Amino acid sequence: MPLEEWQDIGRKIFGAADSTSWWLGDWLAYGRSTYPDRYRRAVEETLLDYQTLRNYAWVSRRYAPRRRRATLSFQHHAELASLPEAEQEYWMDRAERLNWSKSFLRNRVRAARQGEEPAAVEARVDIHLNLPQERRTRWSQAASAAEQDLQSWAMSMLDDAAAHILRQDEAA
Repeated sequence: MPLEEWQDIGRKIFGAADSTSWWLGDWLAYGRSTYPDRYRRAVEETLLDYQTLRNYAWVSRRYAPRRRRATLSFQHHAELASLPEAEQEYWMDRAERLNWSKSFLRNRVRAARQGEEPAAVEARVDIHLNLPQERRTRWSQAASAAEQDLQSWAMSMLDDAAAHILRQDEAA
């Protein structure tokens, strides 16, 4: 099987798996008033733990189906669920437009809350790297293990490294 076909199958499987979080959350939200013991039954039926099911239902209730972004994962939505609706929309727009990973989105929201990132300022920088094949392969494997594309993974790693160094500078 060619690599592109294998990757396409993986994307479809992930899409189906990601959708089940919404389906379970909506199912639990629907049963909220009718079935008082719904979580006990849901744990028995799904074999998922209580807290996972509660999180699915909470996130699902925070986003009406019309507000859910098909291009963003359930986890992207979960990262923003505690924010007011207008802020959710702002961050979902950015994450969608700039193809941010869930981790990168979390870091950007955290930085904005701490006043480290001006929310409205964006800059585009193109970086071209000449890498030995073994390094590119290793980085691609790491990105895949983190369920990210290489570019998103590299950006999140650079952000994490910058935050770490900046914290060290502040502590010194």
